[in-house]
Parts: sequence; structure tokens; C-alpha cells
Amino acid sequence: MGCGGFTCYKNALCALNVVYMLVGLLLIGVAAWGKGFGIVSSIHIIGGVIAIGVFLLFIAVIGLIGAVSHHQVMLFIYMVVLILVFIFQLVVSCSCLAINKTQLGQFFNATWTRMSNETRMDLENSLNCCGLLNTTESSAQFTLDYSLCKAECIKQKCQTCGVKMLKHADEALKILGGVGLFFSFTEIFSPPAPSPSTMWSFLVSSIEVKSGMRAESLWK
Repeated sequence: MGCGGFTCYKNALCALNVVYMLVGLLLIGVAAWGKGFGIVSSIHIIGGVIAIGVFLLFIAVIGLIGAVSHHQVMLFIYMVVLILVFIFQLVVSCSCLAINKTQLGQFFNATWTRMSNETRMDLENSLNCCGLLNTTESSAQFTLDYSLCKAECIKQKCQTCGVKMLKHADEALKILGGVGLFFSFTEIFSPPAPSPSTMWSFLVSSIEVKSGMRAESLWK
């Protein structure tokens, strides 16, 4: 059974906003999972993905209310902001996939040097590791960190924190980038996706419906 133009747009937009809400929760959950595996909390990309997830939930609520109540202003704001969100999400997703282990290692080195000894020891105890990376350039720092390390693994042979963080960071960034990129292209190329012309048609239809309702009330 088919549906009319306005009804189709409304139902598709409502369904799509439910998907937005689910994906927003998924992005937040995956990013939180990545942080829980030892990724430093100051990583801006993962923080940006969490912010996108929260913002996507907010935009989905606006779109859902606008579609149900035929609110023209909310629909117009929703259309403009949604395009900007997709562009930003696409950039962040590509950045997550483009970062390699060498760049992550450089970032961890720069962050590690700014940490206090107490913060490093807390991280070592949490991950059960000692030191960051045992390289030629950082051998002196690694020796100092290893001598101060109080993790449980010190009784045997400890794995470096850098190796653990690089492994989990690489996995988390690939998942985040893949999920974000897949969602972006799905929304662009899938049939129910609201392109600017579709959203504009829905906005015009909503205005016509509102005008018709006002005209009927005046005739009554």
C-alpha cells in the first residue's frame, strides 16, 4: 500500500530520526568502550565522536518533534544543521581511519611527557604495564618509569603501556571511523535519506498543510 507525498516524507523522517538516535547511542558507546581500554582521555578525535553522538541525539529529537508537529522553523533548522553534522562526521571518520600507529605513538609520547609521575603510575596500575615505549630516543625516560612502576606485573615481565594502548587505540579508531563512515554514506545514498530537495519538499508540504488547517478553522 502506497503513501501520499507528505505522509511518506513524515513517516520516513520519523523513522530516520529513530535511526539517528540509535546511531548516536552507538557512537557514544563505542567511543566509551575505546576509552575504557586505556586510551588517554585527552584524545580529541574520540572526544569529538562522543560529542557528535550527543549532538546527533539532540538533532534527532528536534527532527522528530518538527516532523510530528509540522513545525516549519524546527524543520528548517534541522535540515541545515543535519548537513553540517554529516560533513563534520565524515571528516572525523576519515581522520580516525587515516591515523596510523606511528602517529599514535608520537601522540602518546607527547602526552606521556606532560604527565606527572603520579598520573603515569595510576595509568600503569590500571593497565598493568610499565613505561610507555622502550625506544632509543626514550630509553632514559623508560628506565625511570620502570624503576618507579608498582604494577602487579613487575614481579614478572611487564608489557609496555605503549604497546597496549597502541593496540586498543588502533582498534577503537578503526571501529569509530568505520561506523561513522558507514552511517554517513548510508544516509546519503539510501532511499529514505532526506536530501536537501526532499527536506525542502517536506517543509513546503508542511507549510501547505498548516495553511490548509488555518483556512479550515477560519471557515468554521
